[in-house]
Amino acid sequence: MNQKESIKYNSLTDQPLVWTALITPLFADGAIDYASLKHLALQQNQAKNGILLLGSTGEGIALSAKERLTIVEYVSAMLLDVPLMVAVGGYNLNEQCAWIEQCNQLPISAYLLTSPIYAKPGPKGQAAWFNTLLDSAELPCMLYNVPSRTGGEIALSALQQVQNHENCWALKEASGDLNKLLAYRQHCPNVELYSGEDAMMPYLAAADVKGLVSVCANVWPEATRRYVELALAKNHAGLFPLWHQAISALFQVTSPIAVKALLAELNVISSATLRLPLCQDELAEDNGLQAINQRIQQWLLSQPINTVSQMHRSDSGTALHSPLAETNLRDLTS
Repeated sequence: MNQKESIKYNSLTDQPLVWTALITPLFADGAIDYASLKHLALQQNQAKNGILLLGSTGEGIALSAKERLTIVEYVSAMLLDVPLMVAVGGYNLNEQCAWIEQCNQLPISAYLLTSPIYAKPGPKGQAAWFNTLLDSAELPCMLYNVPSRTGGEIALSALQQVQNHENCWALKEASGDLNKLLAYRQHCPNVELYSGEDAMMPYLAAADVKGLVSVCANVWPEATRRYVELALAKNHAGLFPLWHQAISALFQVTSPIAVKALLAELNVISSATLRLPLCQDELAEDNGLQAINQRIQQWLLSQPINTVSQMHRSDSGTALHSPLAETNLRDLTS
């Protein structure tokens, strides 16, 4: 059985509707705050959200190799029931392959493969880059199209060339271009699509996306999952303008500046510290974060108990294979 076949027909918790691009909490001196990291991970576990470590929201490329490995080791050793995805990002291919080989030894579930930053390769270079990373991985991989951060989008022809690789599972689409997503859907049918834009989830639900890789779920794990459930069920009543305003508030400056600021104000993390060049001075004092947080919490309390996620899952849907079946994280020490 190849990797693509093995990711089918697992339990709903193996294919979360929401993957939270988790922040990396830091103390005021810049050291990693593992107590806050544990608290954040447990919140996501409670909400049944998958966890993405070390993405752009997690300031992954601003951390040292040792810090990144320690974070993955720490979270993967927790008592979690949700799958973990680890980001692979940068521009040095040998370093990325070495990183994957390290993570292959840990009880994680998937990788997020970002197109190489800064270099802006053409379709053939992109295909060769992704094929090399996919060959190194021993788990399903989600490719990440985010031209606003990498300087170039994943060419349609490049995705076509790698879509049949046994480890090519999904695409996180964060270009903000609905036409681009529809083209990926039409020409790359073997790749599952996930929204990488929180605000576009209701629009992309009609394009058969499977869920959301979310930033706002850091602050509102349960509410974001409910938001995604409603969007996937085509039940848009009450979603706008509230969620548009909430997401705009969190993205009023470069992510995760506002996210960390609000989490620190709510005493979820010990400090809003970031790694330069990100800086809290970018955020205005009158930022409206507390007000929108109160509105989201009130909205969540108004929601009835639901079974939308169960209704959304179809018999033919694919679910992400997780090593939790073979390596129960409850057997590991936290």
